[in-house]
Amino acid sequence: MADEEDETGFDDELEDASSGVDVGHGKRKRLFSKELRCMMYGFGDDQNPYTESVDILEDLVIEFITEMTHKAMSIGRQGRVQVEDIVFLIRKDPRKFARVKDLLTMNEELKRARKAFDEANYGS
Repeated sequence: MADEEDETGFDDELEDASSGVDVGHGKRKRLFSKELRCMMYGFGDDQNPYTESVDILEDLVIEFITEMTHKAMSIGRQGRVQVEDIVFLIRKDPRKFARVKDLLTMNEELKRARKAFDEANYGS
């Protein structure tokens, strides 16, 4: 019985959190809530984590992205963010560096595969 009440309350919280609008320090639109919930579950949290936990984690993610973007804009070409700038910033963190390197390699492989597929299908 208590489980049923928790589940319906969770749905209401989801609707409330997803309909927020960015107004300074008040509610703001949650950009990564769905993905963070899935990641939290994948790393051992409950299937329906507390909304407050997801909100805090999202605040941390947005703060990290904002800081990295500002730092990347200040190095290299001023006012532009390039992949090389991000790689430069994370070069001293082996886990992040290895992950970015893997993702960039996979991106190049996908580009080559798409190009080969398009050439085979359209005869360019």
